[in-house]
Amino acid sequence: MNEMIVVAGSLNMDMVTHVDHIPRAGETILGGDAKMVPGGKGANQAYAAGKLGGRVVMLGAAGTDSSGDQMVNNLNTVRVDTSRIQRSGQVTSGAAWICVNSEGNNAIVVIPGANQCCDASYIRENRQVIEDCGYLLVQLEIPMEAAVEAISIAHGAGRYVILNPAPGRDDIPREIFRMVDLITPNETELFQLTGESASGTSMEEIERQAQKVLELGVGKVLVTLGEKGSLLVGPEGKKRFEAPRVKAVDTTAAGDCFNGALAVRLAEGAGLEDAVRFAGAASAIAVQREGAQTSIPDRSEIE
Repeated sequence: MNEMIVVAGSLNMDMVTHVDHIPRAGETILGGDAKMVPGGKGANQAYAAGKLGGRVVMLGAAGTDSSGDQMVNNLNTVRVDTSRIQRSGQVTSGAAWICVNSEGNNAIVVIPGANQCCDASYIRENRQVIEDCGYLLVQLEIPMEAAVEAISIAHGAGRYVILNPAPGRDDIPREIFRMVDLITPNETELFQLTGESASGTSMEEIERQAQKVLELGVGKVLVTLGEKGSLLVGPEGKKRFEAPRVKAVDTTAAGDCFNGALAVRLAEGAGLEDAVRFAGAASAIAVQREGAQTSIPDRSEIE
């Protein structure tokens, strides 16, 4: 079994530079070489899923500029169906400016651009492909109305919905949580979902916050914790997953790689715990490489 995965999300051209440290307010620093790399949370997750053998359809928007061409072509190289991506000549493609420090951590500024064209009406035009999929994977770099519309359509058709609530936003309608089978926040996004300040980062506190998100109505909560692995919380209880020990070079697309790999294993019929371990191995490889889509491993490396 290899059910179709629909990814509804963003496409951004990433401009990446390495710095000694993330600049503070008012500070000017020198960076290393700048690289242009296809990215965007939606495209990264679609690319990861496609490269790892998934049947993937990408829903999103890009400009008709050279960046848009490059981003679409890059998805084509891993057999992602890009035929439904909306191309607009009225706005430029989305972009992201990324600083990566010596520890591999990053700071990112996103310019939405053409991603704003991925609106609710566009999602409705692609209703049929969502209803035909097995799994819908959504992030929040597109207009909220589009994310809500995609989730609503998939849930109404009985499809498995994965929501990666990244970047963290305060305008997520509470009614959509009951339509989500699996939500995958990182630690920061977890606290944003509950509306609480991070009073501590102990595992007990993270478990408490995950339980609060579960009570919002989602099926299960999977918190990604970087080098600390991940935590799965559901009605039946909780389970910790350790992360492989590696030296991180660039964490830019670690979460996207994780979510794309997770969707692939689920679409292949694996159980959720198996899928989490597979995704953890995939992201552990990705953080050892520079860039977004350039860091995604192939299947043999993970296995």
